[in-house]
Amino acid sequence: MFLKFRGVFRKIQSSEPRILNPCSAFFRYCHFETNADFDSLNPTHFVAQKTAQNNVAIFWDLDNKPPKTFPPYEAAIKLRAAASSFGVVRHMVAYANSHAFSYVPQVVRKQRKERKLLNRLENKGVIKPPEPYFCRVCGRRFYTNEKLINHFKQIHEREHKKRLNQIDSARGKRRVNLVAKYSMKMEKYKNAARDVLTPKVGYGLADELKRAGFWVKTVSNKPQAADVVLRDHMVDVMDKRRAECLVLVSDDSDFVDVLNEAKLRCVNTVVVGDINDGALKRVADAGFCWREILMGKAKKEAVSVVGKWKDRDVLKILEWTYNPDVEKEYDLNGECDDEMEDDFVDDIVDGDDAESIQKGTWWELGSDSDASSQSL
Repeated sequence: MFLKFRGVFRKIQSSEPRILNPCSAFFRYCHFETNADFDSLNPTHFVAQKTAQNNVAIFWDLDNKPPKTFPPYEAAIKLRAAASSFGVVRHMVAYANSHAFSYVPQVVRKQRKERKLLNRLENKGVIKPPEPYFCRVCGRRFYTNEKLINHFKQIHEREHKKRLNQIDSARGKRRVNLVAKYSMKMEKYKNAARDVLTPKVGYGLADELKRAGFWVKTVSNKPQAADVVLRDHMVDVMDKRRAECLVLVSDDSDFVDVLNEAKLRCVNTVVVGDINDGALKRVADAGFCWREILMGKAKKEAVSVVGKWKDRDVLKILEWTYNPDVEKEYDLNGECDDEMEDDFVDDIVDGDDAESIQKGTWWELGSDSDASSQSL
């Protein structure tokens, strides 16, 4: 019976593939993951790990630096992408008064005039669009833009108002169910209305920034009201240590004191503005213009900027500073050590080596006469 099982075991053993390397058998049953310590030798990986730990806060002064020549949503997305190169973006805040949100840039005004002129020519039949206008809510097609606008206002805008009224009048579980029921339709309407309808006030600056993830706050119309609130918010973030890097979008020199305060607290600062040699960029650790933000140049230069910050932090750690208390304690310990060394030497001299000193120095060899007398 034993011989039978022994033969079966040999057959099974011979059918298995032979493994020449004994370590490979160990790797078959053990799964190893890549260790981050090996990748830490790469400086780029270290910089990426360092920046990933930093929290970044973006503060946008819309009164001083609104996106006049660029679409607000595109500018906000590009700004966030550039700030993410310095770390993890945790806070995005924008402050302005009501005049900043009601203001319409010259570029937007020109586009609206051109659109009105084009609508008139389409209604008269002078110009025909290459493709019919498409309603993104119901899918209907129109040969003039005004017909699309009228269709959108008469049908879809009314339906949207009815949904909002139903949600506002509902309470409790019914309200929750209505919000869940109409959420997809309301989102579809907002995306379509952004291209079809013209905002009644301004050009939709607040809505576009909110869509990009910014927290937009309207302040009073008093002079410097937005600057005061923005400075207080930046100081509050530094007090609570919520960010290690502050990105300020402004050219206002009133924020110089806040940037100096951030430098004293070892908080990195980045300024985004159009003035190349402004007061803020001279104080900040890094500065970029809007063109560099939109072209992606700022995102590429962020790697070298973070590397400089890292070298600066290392030099600060290695920098020697004079501390009177520490130096005084060191001097007292040094005097005590000298006294202990003197006592130790005196003990050696007064001990057994005193006899050798009386007889003569140990390095002097005896003469031949002394050797003969000792032999006798």
